[in-house]
Amino acid sequence: MFIQTEQTPNPATLKFLPGRDVLGRGTADFPTPEDAVRSPLAQRLFEIDGVSGVFLGADFVTITKGGDRDWYLLKPSILGVIMEHFTAGRPVINEAAADDNAAHEDDDEIVAQIKELLDTRVRPAVAQDGGDITFQGFEDGIVYLNMKGSCAGCPSSTATLKAGIENMLRHYIPEVVEVRQNAAY
Repeated sequence: MFIQTEQTPNPATLKFLPGRDVLGRGTADFPTPEDAVRSPLAQRLFEIDGVSGVFLGADFVTITKGGDRDWYLLKPSILGVIMEHFTAGRPVINEAAADDNAAHEDDDEIVAQIKELLDTRVRPAVAQDGGDITFQGFEDGIVYLNMKGSCAGCPSSTATLKAGIENMLRHYIPEVVEVRQNAAY
């Protein structure tokens, strides 16, 4: 098994591509070891000293490291855990990952349009960088989004959010006046 790695815009994260489906569909974010209860793979990765976050995507694993750790020391252990996990055929997650961005029947027209634009234009792009952006809510013209994986804490995430996503949503949906990250909605 050959696992590729890719840099992300966030220097504290690294994207690992095992060359096979990880979740297949959706994402799962584990910002702490306590959150990793439903993922045997994430639990194993948190056992590595220096791993401070695990994010699972369709075909990748993004690892966030503690600030004082060096990738050249962490990378071999992370590669070993991922390789051993997939080679042994263990489950990545014990239950189906919920897709926070999935459209629901009770969504109003504006929310459905926002989710559609996020799914088709935004999420594929940020997935290439090892992250995800999920819809949290829409109220009084403000779209609330949650940034995950390499997007969480990335130095360029505010620029992506404001200059990219907000401008695109405002262009297609006149009711959108602002986009905010991780606001208490």
